[in-house]
Amino acid sequence: MSDKAKFRPTERFSGLADIYAKARPSYPDTAIDFILSHCKLTKGSTLADIGCGTGISTRLFSKREINVIGVEPNDDMRRQAQSAEPSSDSATVEYRNGTGEHSQLENNSVDAVIAAQAFHWFEPDEALAEFHRILKPHGWAILMWNERDESDPFTSEYGDIIRAQKGTEAVESQRGSRAGQPLLNSKFFTGATLSKFANEQVVSEEGLIMRACSASYAPTEEEPLKLMKEQLSRVFRKFSQNALVSIKYETLVFTGQCINC
Repeated sequence: MSDKAKFRPTERFSGLADIYAKARPSYPDTAIDFILSHCKLTKGSTLADIGCGTGISTRLFSKREINVIGVEPNDDMRRQAQSAEPSSDSATVEYRNGTGEHSQLENNSVDAVIAAQAFHWFEPDEALAEFHRILKPHGWAILMWNERDESDPFTSEYGDIIRAQKGTEAVESQRGSRAGQPLLNSKFFTGATLSKFANEQVVSEEGLIMRACSASYAPTEEEPLKLMKEQLSRVFRKFSQNALVSIKYETLVFTGQCINC
């Protein structure tokens, strides 16, 4: 069993789709604008959103009149995405069952591939080979995710609470800028770069607790869950203004253009 497989990536979010859709942060307009411009995506382009989850990123690109195929292996997450209102009448959105390594899409069928908040769950070399297979000539691979910006005092204390949960260390070790290195070094892509964008999520106390509980490693046993919620409430009261706090993020965007697609 590979290191990634032992985390059961296609099963981890079963039962969390509703709270995930409500509690997870989106991505800043600056990041989406950059991707569209840098990867030359225009009205009518087709984007494969691999590991699309509940469709957060899918809808952002659909809103920009990009046709999107959302690929998601978890049935709960995919049904949640399908139940959401479409974000554009001038672009098509469809959802399919598939994984980062086996998307089930046709050869040379899409202008770009994105994995948003998902690539750290994939077997990177296999997934990049799959991206290469389904991309049209000169197409683009895009990796995007939000990382907590713990230079912010509140976000730092929130991060301390999250890291204290059982199983968090193993999962978070798969993330960060290092998770994009396979694209930067891939034989399938050229000109790969990393760009960073500021992002934030403004939440109430309930929203903060929901955000923490939307993680696949959030405790499910009564006592650990109660303790985590108490800690979150304390840090919320310490930093809140007008009954709100802001979780600060840095949105990382890796891009690379296909070679010999």
